[in-house]
Amino acid sequence: MAYKTKYIPNNPTKYIGNINSILCRSLWERRFCKYLDSNKNIVRWAFEAIRIPYVSPMDNKVHFYIPDFLIEAKNKDGIVETMLIEIKPLKQTKQPEHNKKHKKTILMENMTYAINTAKWEAAKNYCTEKGIIFKILTEQDLF
Repeated sequence: MAYKTKYIPNNPTKYIGNINSILCRSLWERRFCKYLDSNKNIVRWAFEAIRIPYVSPMDNKVHFYIPDFLIEAKNKDGIVETMLIEIKPLKQTKQPEHNKKHKKTILMENMTYAINTAKWEAAKNYCTEKGIIFKILTEQDLF
């Protein structure tokens, strides 16, 4: 079963959008919301605020990728940078290994990886055009 919880910011003036529409789909997303909400270097942030078109390698049709977070943050020099952040398990950011897994599992993992790769390539292109930094954060970054 998927984890879902509503997050209400303690600092609503930092949030871009409707503070009542933040629906975290993982504990990792919720933890990151708390970090953004409480960090003094985060100027503004939004959850699932941007839709980026991409072509799925599964059906060659245009779909929309909605990255997890849009952030405006002060860097170490005090300059505000805009970042687009995706939270993913490290396992989903790498080409799947084909050890002794069931064929259906291997197929699903390869499909997930191919779709994620297409989404992230579209996000990188979008961010390059807009002067935004794109990052994928995993459990290694969050914990």
